[in-house]
Amino acid sequence: MATVELRFSAQPEHVRTARLVAAAVARRAGVEEAVLDEVRLAVGEACSRAVGLHRGAGVTAPVRVMLTEEEKVFSIEVGDGVPGLGAGAAEDGAQRSVPADLDEEEDEMGLAVISGLVDDVEVTSDSYGGVIRMSWPIAPHAEPA
Repeated sequence: MATVELRFSAQPEHVRTARLVAAAVARRAGVEEAVLDEVRLAVGEACSRAVGLHRGAGVTAPVRVMLTEEEKVFSIEVGDGVPGLGAGAAEDGAQRSVPADLDEEEDEMGLAVISGLVDDVEVTSDSYGGVIRMSWPIAPHAEPA
């Protein structure tokens, strides 16, 4: 299992770098070329959302992105450091509120966009912050003749 970890300050200009790194690692892992745009867009949306949550809540901790290649799946986790509200729905099912200056409709729209792009997505939140987990299948490698 190969893992790449990326941490960046909650600045919008770093989201582009996260998208580029995610696409490069996904390509290297064997994610189909036709799916790479979806990876880029989903990571961009998740990272933009995390940046907005950090800035809205005054959190100075970095946004975390974990890119993991396993045998048949490539997964990405985008974590924010906004305790108890970062990823929308809590593990106990209770709704968490977003910072007052972050539009709740905009937050829900971001999650809807991610859900539309990624078949396998999970959103969790706890006392440390929120995590959006996304995964894509890895194309089987052809055996040399």
